[in-house]
Amino acid sequence: MATQERVYTVDDVWRLEQEPRHPTEKYYLIDGELCIKMAPSELHGEVASEIARHLGNYVVPRDLGRVGVEVGFRPPGNQECLLLPDVSFIGKARMTTRALTTYVPQMPDLAVEVISPSQSWAQVRRKAETYLRHGSALVWLIDPQSQSAEVWRRGTEQREVLGSDGELSGGDILPGFRLSLRLILP
Repeated sequence: MATQERVYTVDDVWRLEQEPRHPTEKYYLIDGELCIKMAPSELHGEVASEIARHLGNYVVPRDLGRVGVEVGFRPPGNQECLLLPDVSFIGKARMTTRALTTYVPQMPDLAVEVISPSQSWAQVRRKAETYLRHGSALVWLIDPQSQSAEVWRRGTEQREVLGSDGELSGGDILPGFRLSLRLILP
């Protein structure tokens, strides 16, 4: 097992992202481990955009909360965790004042990660566990290559695996929301 040289904090990431030599790099943290988020492929971007569009079309007219793309979230009081879901949703009841110059000081209700070819299932499952451990209620892991998804819910040990004909559900946080994988996966 490799030994990490140092534990990084949210403040370290903020400084790194503000440096002129790192203008396009994005980072995330899990238990103080600094990870670089690679630039997404065109397919990755299209899938994330489609998910955000469908969520926005459901959330906005009903005034249910906020949908975001590539927003940084950190749990309150935890300086060693920072995640950047491809798409996120925060329900109106949990919304805080918009974070304009820092990261959102809580985890989203729904976090969506679109899996890139450079990521392993182990990496994205670690993110899913981290989201749930720090306050998210629902996590969708979307794999465009295998045309599948995994749905993770807080409070349950099991994850639901969906094939290309599957349908994502908003569960308790977005009652009535349903999205066919066929609509978001080319």
